[in-house]
Amino acid sequence: MSQKSNYLKSPDLLPISHEKRSIGPFGFAVIWVGMAIVLAAFAIGGGGIINLPLGMVILATILGSVAIGILMTIIGDIGVEHGLSFPVYMRAPFGTIGTHIPSIVRGVTAACWFGINTYFGSTAINAILNLLFGFDNWLLCFFFFAGLQLLNTSLGIKSIERFADLAAPIIILISCWMYVALSDKAIADGKDVWTWVESPVTGGAAFTAFMVIVMSNMGFWATLAADMPSLSRFFKAPKEERNWFKRNKTQLLGSIVVMPIVNTFMIIIGAVSYMAVSNADPVVALQEAASGFALGILLLMIVLAQWSTNTSANVIPAATIFSNVGGPKMPFWVGVVIAGIIGVIAQPWSLFEVLNSALLVIGGILTSIVGILFADYYLLRKRRVNVIDLYEPDGQYRYMKGINLAGFIAWIVGGVLANLLSSYSSIVGFVVGSGLYYVLAKYWWFKKYPQAEIEDPCDEKYLGITVSHDWYIDGAEEEATEIEDAIVERV
Repeated sequence: MSQKSNYLKSPDLLPISHEKRSIGPFGFAVIWVGMAIVLAAFAIGGGGIINLPLGMVILATILGSVAIGILMTIIGDIGVEHGLSFPVYMRAPFGTIGTHIPSIVRGVTAACWFGINTYFGSTAINAILNLLFGFDNWLLCFFFFAGLQLLNTSLGIKSIERFADLAAPIIILISCWMYVALSDKAIADGKDVWTWVESPVTGGAAFTAFMVIVMSNMGFWATLAADMPSLSRFFKAPKEERNWFKRNKTQLLGSIVVMPIVNTFMIIIGAVSYMAVSNADPVVALQEAASGFALGILLLMIVLAQWSTNTSANVIPAATIFSNVGGPKMPFWVGVVIAGIIGVIAQPWSLFEVLNSALLVIGGILTSIVGILFADYYLLRKRRVNVIDLYEPDGQYRYMKGINLAGFIAWIVGGVLANLLSSYSSIVGFVVGSGLYYVLAKYWWFKKYPQAEIEDPCDEKYLGITVSHDWYIDGAEEEATEIEDAIVERV
């Protein structure tokens, strides 16, 4: 076996077989409860309430959350159907070498989010220790909290699911308590939480403010929408189920029901935080609105929430991507460490003030990738994938020296146009990325480089779980068993 072949068959990136999938609808739902409680949600709520009343902020959040949840579920079918991770499937629309560039962009973004959420959690830990023991060193708390999360992720997906099972009910109860504490503080200052607006706007300005909230929600979760297959490949699904909705019921419950509900509630908490103390950071707000034991419990919720979010939504995707780039000599746990290092180097403590603006930029770049994945998987290949060739250096996905120019052109144009129209970045990115890729691939690139599953769309050859087909890569069966056991079963 050549080194190049070994590179594409890195054990961490082999397809996950049906019997190794451990997460069901309830498991994914509780993971979402933790994932949706993040710094970005609080910041969006605090920013939104400046120009719009809380009711309009909630409506915009629901629209953005459901829209991106639908895209997550659509793209996540790649993992459910074929057991493939994001960086592996990206070899189809970008090439076996080209996949690394957009994948690294996503990986670095995830690692930076890990750093931001870790900083947020570390300030809460520092506040708890200061309350209990007079200890005050947030930087030490930051490194301790980062190390704890990275260790938890290294233990595998089952360990993460079990942590989420523990954290989710606590997070729900304390979130309600947090809302009451902050809204009481706002009311005590004479502010009606449903009507108060700092600087009201009307007409076109109000519509723009509304769309910024919609796009900010989509922009944040676009990071997970792009590489949902890295997580969804662990989801339980019935074999020989041709009904798309039944096959993806694990995703549907989590991404289209649970996530919008929890995300919207977090937006509300960010908004009332801003009303209470003119700061969307609930760590700051809570220290002014509560004290003693109550404050400690509320801050603990923030710690658990950031932990639950980071392991599932940030560290796993980033580590999977870095493992893909590094090849078989870079195991999953090394990818986890790299994600942690990048998260620290990004200096997350300086990013909070520019978070909403950054979300619009990120949304445009990543939703153009989501659009390309949609066009490639559904419109062109019609869910049929020549999975074996994804792991072959000289297979059909090699294209021009490992590059699919149709994918890169669509990504660049989609990303640029999305950021020129930043108030609608996620919509523009998705529409332009998918439309341009479809035209370029169908009428140009795939004429030059024929694709077996398009030329011969045979279900038995190119579908996965729908036809009870587990993908086993020639020459890598033993490695596949080892990595599945390591990722799924190790606790």
